[in-house]
This record gives sequence, structure tokens and C-alpha cells, in this order.
Amino acid sequence: MILKGLEISSMGVNCYIVGCEETKEVAVIDPGGSPKSIIKMLEADNLKAIYIINTHGHIDHIGGNRGVKEATGAKILIHQDDAKMLTNAASNFSFLMGSKVTSPPADQFVKDGDIIEIGNTVKLQVIHTPGHSPGGICLKTGNIIFVGDSLFQGSIGRTDFPGGSYTQLISNIKEKLLCYDDDVIAYPGHGPATTIGFERENNPFL
Repeated sequence: MILKGLEISSMGVNCYIVGCEETKEVAVIDPGGSPKSIIKMLEADNLKAIYIINTHGHIDHIGGNRGVKEATGAKILIHQDDAKMLTNAASNFSFLMGSKVTSPPADQFVKDGDIIEIGNTVKLQVIHTPGHSPGGICLKTGNIIFVGDSLFQGSIGRTDFPGGSYTQLISNIKEKLLCYDDDVIAYPGHGPATTIGFERENNPFL
């Protein structure tokens, strides 16, 4: 499996490129900004982006959608509950940063339990984990989970934005993420990777 990551934007967002070694087709997960850097990485390894997947609709995770889509033609996927954030600067909170940034609208909505197939070998299972945002999702393939802003090393996503819910987020993390084995690797939207086992034993919120 192809797996690459780069930290982008002033907020230190982790953008991930994941895909099929055989076909070189990939998904770009959370292009929060710096589309030129993302495109450069794709071109360096002759990768074809077929999907842009947003784990949620906040500006720091969608800011590069437009540039990546225009360069690659990739389809934008997001949960329907966060779809309006793509096209509404007030909803995605870009106005808080003194700008009005929007994305093209979603090409496809995903929901809990969906399987996103990439090339011949990669299947991403959608796990709906609202709490940080209403449409927050995680993506699991094999022994790894891309957890967006639901879970961080030693912490969790903030829940004080409109649409957030501390109770809901904690419940979803415990029921939908901590159910996996200790050695499952969690790749968050910010900060270093961790494991389900480490968070189970050490995360003070859990």
C-alpha cells in the first residue's frame, strides 16, 4: 500500500496520501492547504489522485481541496452532515482566520460503513465519529485508521465549535475506535501517530 504524509498549513494539518501500489491510484486525505506541495508529491511518484477525502469540513482540512481538484480531477468525498462547510466560509470557520475560503461542493457523500475502493488493493472503511463536527469520519484499512480530529496522541478533538459535542465524541471514540486491537495505528489530523493501545491506557480523556 502507498502511504505518504505531509504536514501543511499554518495549523500543522496532517495530509495523507494513501493508495494502490499496482495502479498508482490514490486518495488525498485532508488537503488542508498547500495544494502545490501535494501535487508535487503526487507527480514525483507518478500517482493519480482519484479521491479527495475530507474527514470533516473545517477550513484547516479542506483549504487545499480546490487546488488539488483542479489539478487532478479527483472527486471530493465528505459526510453529508459536513457538506455545507465546503461551500460556506462561515460554516467552515475560515472567516475566523480573516479570509473566506471555500471548496468545490462534494462529488459524493459517504456514510458509516461505506467502503471506498482505491485501485485493486486498498479499501477504506468509513467510520462516522461525530463530536468534533457533525460529519466527522475516520477511515480504516488493514491495521491503520486515519482518525481526523476525533483522536490525538494523548488528547481528543475540541468540541466547543458549533455542532460539537464532548459527550458524543467520547462515546464514539470508545465504541468505534477503542474496539480495535492495541497495535492498530492511528494517524491523526494533527500531531504524531499513535496506537489504539497507547490511547486506551494513557489518554486522560478516555
